[in-house]
Amino acid sequence: MQYGISISVDEPYEQTLARVTEELNREGFGVLTTIDVRETMRKKLGVEFRKYMILGACNPPLAHKALLAEEQIGLLLPCNVIVYEHDDKTTVAAFDPMVMVSMLGKAVVEPIATEVRRKLERVLGRVAGSQIQPGDAPL
Repeated sequence: MQYGISISVDEPYEQTLARVTEELNREGFGVLTTIDVRETMRKKLGVEFRKYMILGACNPPLAHKALLAEEQIGLLLPCNVIVYEHDDKTTVAAFDPMVMVSMLGKAVVEPIATEVRRKLERVLGRVAGSQIQPGDAPL
């Protein structure tokens, strides 16, 4: 099952992480949560892990619409975006909101999910330096 969209770039992790946050803001998303997986693994398990950040991104107007359409959709919010190092590259991936549509089976959320996906695709496209097309770069 394809559940996300992703890109890989040659830029350093820190630079890419900053750029992703900037581009999310440009599309109306705020980052509500950040989970530094590397640091968490170090503190909780005493193990080393690559640089890996989970960003909980939220676009308030779209989240509001989604919550009005489906009260329990909050279980699937916020939109998770990950940034991590892998094989001398930095990967950026976002959960595909269209997966929520298929999980819920409710057509009322489809236009909202479609809009969120377009915004996330624009974020990834600008981080990658080119626009990705719908359906490209599945996880």
